[in-house]
Amino acid sequence: MNSNLANPGADAASAPRQAAGSSFYTAMRILPRAQRDAMFEIYSFCRRVDDIADSDLPRVDRLAGLAQWRSDIDALYAGRPPAALSGLAESVQKYSLRKEDFLEIIAGMEMDAVEDIRAPDWNKLDLYCDRVASAVGRLSVRIFGMPDDDGRALAHHLGRALQLTNILRDIDEDAAIGRLYLPREAIEPLRIGSTEPIFVVESPSLAKACAPVVERALVHFAEAETIMARSRRRTVRAPRVMGAVYRAMLDAMVARGWAAPRQRVRISRPRLLSIILRYAFF
Repeated sequence: MNSNLANPGADAASAPRQAAGSSFYTAMRILPRAQRDAMFEIYSFCRRVDDIADSDLPRVDRLAGLAQWRSDIDALYAGRPPAALSGLAESVQKYSLRKEDFLEIIAGMEMDAVEDIRAPDWNKLDLYCDRVASAVGRLSVRIFGMPDDDGRALAHHLGRALQLTNILRDIDEDAAIGRLYLPREAIEPLRIGSTEPIFVVESPSLAKACAPVVERALVHFAEAETIMARSRRRTVRAPRVMGAVYRAMLDAMVARGWAAPRQRVRISRPRLLSIILRYAFF
């Protein structure tokens, strides 16, 4: 196994550098230092397990790498954290982060490692979004200091909104490596004739297959905004920045359309700055 994958926390200290330039980094840098450091520990964990799931190693080795992460999380919660996870252990203790959320993230990565996901049904797609995105949100809202009920509800909705937007944004890149996260129920009525990723993303009917995903993402964005509107402002500054950036990205994709060739949507620096000024300093 590649040494970087075998040493799960080896580059946790480099998380801010790895995240620099991303919307995640932009949102997290507005937090107080203790919260920001804890969030970068979460980012590093997610980055490491995602790198394993997306590596070109044989599947058995990817699954072994993720199994090692399960063992390391078990050890951390048993009071014996590997030295490389000392920073994560401090964050777990300081913010009472839940073990099951880390394990759910690993389970989500295992879904990608076991097989290339292709046109899952809505239930499987929702489970995937819960594991790879909303579970991250459940860890994050504890760091932000949100009450448990509203925090878990925000993680549920905003996590799904962000992940569905990611799926739409990355549709061509995912197809190139044999993955297709659009739901089967959105594809089959179109009679495209195949769920082969490249075939689907090159179909003239792609816009109709994407439409239900856009619609569901918008519902989750709206629910997340309702929760954030009733929350203490200081506890939702970072998720509001993330939500605004991703909602702008989704709107730009809808405006661009789905006809090939598709230019990857990016949020301009002035637009990003305007979002930060709107939500970060009130």
